[in-house]
Amino acid sequence: MLVDRLTLTSFRSYAAIDATFPDGPQVIVGDNATGKTNLLESLVVLGTGRSHRAAADGELIAWGAEFCRLEASVADSGGTKTLLEVIVERTAGGAGAGSGSVSGSGGGRKRIQVNGVGRRATALAAALPVVLFAPEDMLLISGSPALRRASLDTLVAQTMPAAGATLSTYARAITQRNNLLRAIRENAAAPDELRFWDEVVIDEGARIVDWRRDILARLAEPLAAAHLEIAPAEERLELRYVTNAEPQVTETTRDALRRRLSETADKEQWNGATLIGPHRDDIVFASAARDLAGFASRGQQRTAILAFKLAQLDLLRGALGQAPLLLLDDVFSELDPSRRAHLVRRIGELPQAFVTTTTTDDLDPQLVAAATVWQVTPGRLARVGGSA
Repeated sequence: MLVDRLTLTSFRSYAAIDATFPDGPQVIVGDNATGKTNLLESLVVLGTGRSHRAAADGELIAWGAEFCRLEASVADSGGTKTLLEVIVERTAGGAGAGSGSVSGSGGGRKRIQVNGVGRRATALAAALPVVLFAPEDMLLISGSPALRRASLDTLVAQTMPAAGATLSTYARAITQRNNLLRAIRENAAAPDELRFWDEVVIDEGARIVDWRRDILARLAEPLAAAHLEIAPAEERLELRYVTNAEPQVTETTRDALRRRLSETADKEQWNGATLIGPHRDDIVFASAARDLAGFASRGQQRTAILAFKLAQLDLLRGALGQAPLLLLDDVFSELDPSRRAHLVRRIGELPQAFVTTTTTDDLDPQLVAAATVWQVTPGRLARVGGSA
């Protein structure tokens, strides 16, 4: 997958840029806070329909602007080009010109077009599959379960077109159910009002759990192979799904969710929160049946995380029939020379990849020699060198 051209208008720190990219590695160099991550974020938005950093779409809009526009021309392995466009318009309560609010605060209304036709976010994932490796991913094993769930759900949505809508429906249902549980706790609503939201949580939640288990099963061999490649002396790396609604013998996932919601009904009303469901599940990185979060060194954890990202590349390539776009946000400085070498080799196998760094000294000289190099300064992107 190739991004031929990227045009940004009033996006984050960029008032306007229009860049044409050749194939091969694209190395984006710049000081911290100059906009390197913003550039990669724009590609994430164009590939998934949402930002991995923003809590609300309105945060993507530059200060003082009323909208932002992201456009990309992408080409698949057969040379067929597709025009992607995401527009976010500021809604009431957002930080408009002269409001004095901080950059990009408030809500936003998002519109997505593919080749000029309005589409859902799932159409973006099909046209521009991306794999992002960012500094926060270094906490994937030891950090919050939310990080692991989000990473897995992104992969699910990229491989299963219906998943995006189901994930959104489930999230809204949990919000509504939690509001109702708090009202019940305050005697402002009756418990039988939960029945409608119980069914939504059971139906949509079961789909999410089953999809997650399926994608983990499909990841198993690519993950083990990538880990063996990087750390041949270590035990096999596995991912294990941990749910608070484990099915008993003869139970389906739906049966287990229904049973557990019934068992925890009183506790949920006391807490005013939904305690059962995929929003509370976790994914464990394990080796020799042990959770890496509890015993693995920092280096071993980073090896496992790198293997996880490489396995995503392999899985998406097999599922989609072409290589996804790899985005590496200042992660080379976090890896030792051996792990860097494995990553460089994989980058060389891809049609295109974007790599950000504060200095090319952190990169393998072979990667720099093969790359097109770009310099980022506040609000600007300029090509400064490269072999292409």
